[in-house]
Amino acid sequence: MRLAFLLLVLLSIGACKKEPDFETRYERAVKEVDARAKAMDADIAEAERAAKAAGADPSVPAEHGEPGEPPPQ
Repeated sequence: MRLAFLLLVLLSIGACKKEPDFETRYERAVKEVDARAKAMDADIAEAERAAKAAGADPSVPAEHGEPGEPPPQ
């Protein structure tokens, strides 16, 4: 019985964790957004390198084709 009571007390103390404050949550969100932005920048840079290697102009969106070509139907 004592063991059950002790276990109940320990579990209730463990369940009363303090929630992170605003600053902590904000810093975590900033780090996550920065990481996503860096990943997007790396993807864009890789796509531009691949387009240059293929001889395409990376400044022209793919759906518009090369300048002077008729638009896709």
